[in-house]
Amino acid sequence: MSLETYPEKYTRLKNLVGGLHGEIPGPLSGFTHLHQKAIAEGVLSKKIKELLALGMAITSNCNECIAYHVHDALKAGASREEILETIGVAIMMGGGPALMYGCEALEALNQFALSERPANSPPQLNNIPSLPLS
Repeated sequence: MSLETYPEKYTRLKNLVGGLHGEIPGPLSGFTHLHQKAIAEGVLSKKIKELLALGMAITSNCNECIAYHVHDALKAGASREEILETIGVAIMMGGGPALMYGCEALEALNQFALSERPANSPPQLNNIPSLPLS
């Protein structure tokens, strides 16, 4: 049994949301409209809004939301460092549970970075020390 990577999770969820939209188009159309308007460029950039959404995903303990918002923050131009700072702020606001989901967000960032690099290039990941959880 293999574990699903965050890029795989993102693709699977996009397909599931599309299927759910076909089943209940009214509510999903409303949510899609809300999402598009909330994330659109405004006084805050799309990148900043995606970083905010990522922080909320971490403090809400939502791995699926983490997959979406790490992907979309990268797509909006967020750097690794900006995402890492977002994870830090989320941990500050959410305490221990946010720390665990912050680790999940880091794993998502690493997996998306690996999935989008050319096949022959080496990974550009930092060595992450293990957390003393006992």
